Amino acid sequence: MMMLKARRMAAALALILIALPASAQPAPPPAGDAARGKQIFNSDGCYQCHGYAGQGSRSSGPRLARIELDFDAFKTELRQPSNEMPPYTESVVSDRAAADIYAFLRSLPAPPTASCIPMLSH
Repeated sequence: MMMLKARRMAAALALILIALPASAQPAPPPAGDAARGKQIFNSDGCYQCHGYAGQGSRSSGPRLARIELDFDAFKTELRQPSNEMPPYTESVVSDRAAADIYAFLRSLPAPPTASCIPMLSH
């Protein structure tokens, strides 16, 4: 009896997973060129608000280093920002350039934790 219930539950779970749309899971980011992304980040002036290392600041723009958004969410924010950033349409920053910028931001080192800073570890 228990075995039958377990099999039914497993079958139901399998059907649910199969029925989920493919878009429910974020697609892997497109292959981008981090070196080219760094050049675009600097030449398009992204550094002015987000810093050369994507560190951001409270007064100018959020931290982008090691961005945790998936690529589609990043591109949406780039095209239709939710804050004071101007929109970067595809005619200004192509999808390819956006992928390169995303690769650059993902390649940056993670910010230090408090335990890495001797004064804060006591």
